[in-house]
Amino acid sequence: MEFAIGQTDGKARTGVLRTAHGEVLTPLLMPCGTQGAVKGVTPDQLRACGVRMVLANAYHLMLRPGADVVASLGGLHRMMAWDGPLLTDSGGYQVFSLAHRRKVTDAGVSFRSHVDGAAVELTPETCMAVQADLGADVVMQLDECPPGGADRAAVADAVRRSADWAGRCKAAWEARGRRASAGHEQALFGIQQGGADAGLRAESARRLAELDLPGCAVGGLSVGEGHERMVAVLDRIDDQLPRERPRYLMGVGEPRDVLAAVARGVDLFDCVLPTRNGRNGQAFTGTGRLKLRNAAFARDGRPLEAGCPCPTCRAFSRAAIRHYLLAEEMIGPTLVTMHNLAFFARFLADIRRAIEDGRLAERSAEWLARLYPSAG
Repeated sequence: MEFAIGQTDGKARTGVLRTAHGEVLTPLLMPCGTQGAVKGVTPDQLRACGVRMVLANAYHLMLRPGADVVASLGGLHRMMAWDGPLLTDSGGYQVFSLAHRRKVTDAGVSFRSHVDGAAVELTPETCMAVQADLGADVVMQLDECPPGGADRAAVADAVRRSADWAGRCKAAWEARGRRASAGHEQALFGIQQGGADAGLRAESARRLAELDLPGCAVGGLSVGEGHERMVAVLDRIDDQLPRERPRYLMGVGEPRDVLAAVARGVDLFDCVLPTRNGRNGQAFTGTGRLKLRNAAFARDGRPLEAGCPCPTCRAFSRAAIRHYLLAEEMIGPTLVTMHNLAFFARFLADIRRAIEDGRLAERSAEWLARLYPSAG
């Protein structure tokens, strides 16, 4: 993997991330294909909506259908019929959300599968083996993600354990030649933890910097800490994380959070908002969100957003989509999801252009005023 920084505007920067399955322009938001598919959308539809990189989840795929099954099918790219770049999350967040099902030690995590109740052991070494079989271009270390309300001692323990596990993940990754089971190169990203504690965040970043990994992620946010506390953490990352490496803010996609993070030097994002909100009938537009189940759209013949070039807006009206949603026709959630994916692809492209023009702060103020009209 290679990462080249392009234009800068303050701490914000554009870049090109080159992988074994192609290159993408950053800043970039990846939709979530958690179980090997972006819900309700085909690969061709993803491309038509401007999606260039997808996230999948190692925890879910190791449980079902199994990393060995995915490998036997030619790897995740072939199973998904997706030829672009892929990132797999290690599943640490999912494991640690199973508080009543798991036990954590310095060796790793033991837990009960949410699928069939089977006992599972996940260590840094098995995490790397699973992701090698899946074959993503970017793979994540196993980390411990403490809950948002954890006390400082628990967060400090998570920082120490995550740093130790990052070192073990690196050793396992290097032992495999930094390659997937299919033979192509994989890039390992470390994950910064530390909650909202400045000292612990700095310690976590220092430990990661010593490992000299291809990229760094900011973890442990979007767990209920709120926008302002998240921004306070991000204010410090430019001094903490290597400037020449890609930075990935995990689990964040709310537009105002994306703008704040890009302005502070973040390059990559992932979020379920485009797809989850699409399934719930909520469409993102440049002037706010549409709740399409509302009666106000029953006879509305307009597209979801005027001027939007997505497949949904080119062919379907708000009234038609509302009907499909209420009738529980499968096409309804798919149509809104496609529009949302296209909205975020265009939004990130607009952000890249604003950085190139040196106008990110100015444009961000304009976008926020339109996207959140009730906040003014």
